[in-house]
Amino acid sequence: MPRIALLPITLLLLAAAPGPIRYVVDTEATSVSAKVAFLGLASKTAQFPKVTGGATLSPADPQSMRLNVTLDARALQAPDRVTLRRLRGEKFFWVEKYPTVRFRGTGLELTDARRGHVDGQLTARGVTRPVRLNITFDTPPRDAEAGGPLRLTGTTTIDRREFGMTAYSLIVGKKVDIEIRARMTPG
Repeated sequence: MPRIALLPITLLLLAAAPGPIRYVVDTEATSVSAKVAFLGLASKTAQFPKVTGGATLSPADPQSMRLNVTLDARALQAPDRVTLRRLRGEKFFWVEKYPTVRFRGTGLELTDARRGHVDGQLTARGVTRPVRLNITFDTPPRDAEAGGPLRLTGTTTIDRREFGMTAYSLIVGKKVDIEIRARMTPG
């Protein structure tokens, strides 16, 4: 078949392929937590209830995924008042000066139909570092529907000291386990 005859078929196939779907975070159905060892015997978990952002995902090309999530650090919740005051203060998140924590991820590398990772930049306390977010989707990204929600869980572990949070090193662990449970809707 001549190349010119293939052009209309190729254009038809490209037009039929689903384009990128833009999603926004469903703030009511999304949670972010950060867990750190405490006194080497237990752990403390902080919650970030105010989450905004979104994702762009093309079912035909999941590797082109973009993910942007912003946390309102001023809304940070902790298990007790002392911990809350310290986390919001100068030695940790310093929310008066740095009111947000942000993750910007580009490119999804799938390891199977529902799992993969997104490499990106995490900014906290004015410091930006590369972070790999391990992601599990409820439904394979290739099966994403234009009108349906996108549900995912993302996890990573960071060293808090790399973000200028060095206080209380004898009682608070250096590694922080972060988990994002997100529901995003087309928008």
